[in-house]
Amino acid sequence: MEFSVYLTGFTMGLTLIMAIGAQNAFVLRQGLRGDHVFAVCLACALSDAILITIGVTAFRQIATVMPAIEPAMRYAGAAFLVWYGAKSLQSALRSSETLAAASGTVTSFAPTLLTCLALTWLNPHVYLDTVVLIGTISIQFPGKEAVFGAGAATASCVFFFSLGYGARWLRPLFANPAAWRILEGVIALVMWLIALTLLTGG
Repeated sequence: MEFSVYLTGFTMGLTLIMAIGAQNAFVLRQGLRGDHVFAVCLACALSDAILITIGVTAFRQIATVMPAIEPAMRYAGAAFLVWYGAKSLQSALRSSETLAAASGTVTSFAPTLLTCLALTWLNPHVYLDTVVLIGTISIQFPGKEAVFGAGAATASCVFFFSLGYGARWLRPLFANPAAWRILEGVIALVMWLIALTLLTGG
């Protein structure tokens, strides 16, 4: 019985996290560049695990507080995504030499980690998926909420590390500067579309 609950949590977590979003786009980009991949994947996985744990243990209390803080989170997240999208667009317009995959140009650790954490913790959709949705579903398994949450957290860990380290198989494609420009352009578009949904309450 516990394994089936764990598997349900794993399936639900994987389904929610596979959607293209700001966080996933960042992990993919770091994986392609070979730039602090382990730290980025670990930060994303641990962040999800923390939020999922909060969701399956105290989502009722969180739900009562969220209406008060949601607007601030929404606008802060949108502002950050607009800025990051502009940064990605700027990268798409740079010269081909700076767009070569795994070129050896590595961003310093602290800014990379801070960007990763901002893309995670400033996005209200992350809270809705992990805290509210997973927390709500976990109630269907009284006494086994932690097992359900462990399954969902495992799914996040598997997904992020697979995305980050699996990206290396796409490096031959992104050795072409044009492919990098397209990727950066798509990332910019994704960031701005998410920002728009936050601003319009979508």
